[in-house]
Amino acid sequence: MAVHPVLAEVTRRVAERSAGRRGAYLDRIRGARTAGPARGGMGCANLAHGFAACGAQDKLWLRGDVTPNIAIVSAYNDMLSAHQPLKDYPDLLKAAVRAAGGTAQFAGGVPAMCDGITQGRAGMELSLFSRDVVAMATAVALSHDMFDGALLLGVCDKIVPGLVIGALSFGHLPVILVPAGPMASGLSNGRKAQVRKRFAAGEVGRDELLAAEAASYHSPGTCTFYGTANTNQLLMEVMGLHLPGASFVPPDTKLRDALTEAAGRRVLRLTGLTDGYLPIGELLDERAFVNGVVALLATGGSTNHTLHLVAMAAAAGIELTWDDFDELSTVTPLLTRLYPNGTADVNHFHAAGGTAFLIGELIDAGLLHEDARTVGGDSLAAYRRVPESTGDGVDWRETVTESGDTDVLRPVAEPFDAHGGLRTVRGNLGRAVVKVSAVRPEHRTIEAPARVFDSQERLLEAFAAGELDRDVVAVVRNQGPRANGMPELHRLTPPLSVLQDRGHRVALVTDGRMSGASGAVPAAIHVSPEAAAGGPLARVRDGDVVRLDAVGGVLEVLVPDEEFAAREPAPSGPDDVHGTGRELFHAFRQAVGPAERGAGVFA
Repeated sequence: MAVHPVLAEVTRRVAERSAGRRGAYLDRIRGARTAGPARGGMGCANLAHGFAACGAQDKLWLRGDVTPNIAIVSAYNDMLSAHQPLKDYPDLLKAAVRAAGGTAQFAGGVPAMCDGITQGRAGMELSLFSRDVVAMATAVALSHDMFDGALLLGVCDKIVPGLVIGALSFGHLPVILVPAGPMASGLSNGRKAQVRKRFAAGEVGRDELLAAEAASYHSPGTCTFYGTANTNQLLMEVMGLHLPGASFVPPDTKLRDALTEAAGRRVLRLTGLTDGYLPIGELLDERAFVNGVVALLATGGSTNHTLHLVAMAAAAGIELTWDDFDELSTVTPLLTRLYPNGTADVNHFHAAGGTAFLIGELIDAGLLHEDARTVGGDSLAAYRRVPESTGDGVDWRETVTESGDTDVLRPVAEPFDAHGGLRTVRGNLGRAVVKVSAVRPEHRTIEAPARVFDSQERLLEAFAAGELDRDVVAVVRNQGPRANGMPELHRLTPPLSVLQDRGHRVALVTDGRMSGASGAVPAAIHVSPEAAAGGPLARVRDGDVVRLDAVGGVLEVLVPDEEFAAREPAPSGPDDVHGTGRELFHAFRQAVGPAERGAGVFA
């Protein structure tokens, strides 16, 4: 199947604008490849340090120059439900690698913070920056020249993009991402959302809210709603960094262990000591990133990936822009209804056909580059098949040809929407991203007076005082990466939803983030340039009429140009922020780039 002409044209333009940087990157990683293991060039004392703690057999193999050695880098901790299952993975992987004729060492751990825990708290101001900390920690783990490949263990929000960015700085190494799988479905998403709104409206107390949340997030495994963590998993599979079908197999199952062990065996076949050499820096090319954008759009995935995909692409020397997302959205159908865009969760998606059905449908429609390289086969066609455990480990059977539940997952011929789940809007307030997949068509355009806030706490106080019980565009500024690290503002979803349910026209406009759980209220987020960098949000005042049109792609304040330009910008907030470790990230706030460029601290 030939690729769709828009897909082909966007990919061509990405490659053309990236040619210089991409070429320099490829030259760099090709120059880093060595003939035989890199450790072969080490001094004897260096190498002895590198295998001092190994067993006798591994020491013998590591002394030579024919045995591949694999780095294991993990985001394990037992506070995060998604990462708790990773505890036993290193031992599983070491055994699988050893049985296949290689060695593996636990090279290092990376931090893993949970946005679900830090929502609305000071720690959330470290969240986005943690992606780049994870990238640097990954680079430290891989910096010892001991390794011929890597297995990266991580699941959640900033962690997977950080692992990928770090690995791309060692782009000459083959890399496989190893997921952990979702927890079992708990309290229904619809019930959870209703309890949250009732709490925001003062109709139920903390005990009932906590009981609902505990019934939703209740066991080891990834949270089951389709937020950033599960979007990570789907994108890593579509971009060819997971084994086929690995994303949503539950933890503590025979198949999950079999897939983990298979990743250990497979990475050995991709090292520079074999004929199948496939480094991550070459695998993640323009086709892979365009495939990732299409998968994001087709599933109404997390808005955070309008940052993360851009940042990951930049680490590979590729310039991906919001305009690319926007153009691809015009031809990408929305094929899933998953919370917060529906009531189903990723377990329902997986049972209905999951990634195998989704990838097959998009390939057949010409909306994915089938010839993109992957760790699981010669092309993306291998990802149409479904894994099953066997006596010898895992095998992949024929593709899923029909959806098991068209309320959750549909074919391209019968989409939930003809266009993708994200839009870019632009105007005299800058550029922003809107997640429309959860927003009813009648709510996608709004024109109403602004109420301006410089923190989410002030908005919550105004809501509690009854000051927002009307048509309103809530402008929450000074929430961008330079201002305070660009925290997610997910706590604002319940009160704004209450106002919309009361019949008011409501929207949010912010230079902050709204998370992978963005809901039914239209929200123009990631406004760029941000207020703290001199962006126009700093000149919006209470009562200004703001127009947000997610259909027409418009974000503007209806104030005469000369008057608006002459206004004095509002203060950007304190430069010196202390507490919860925030003072340690002052240099990050000074160095960070704009949201449109991925909001990263690396040049």
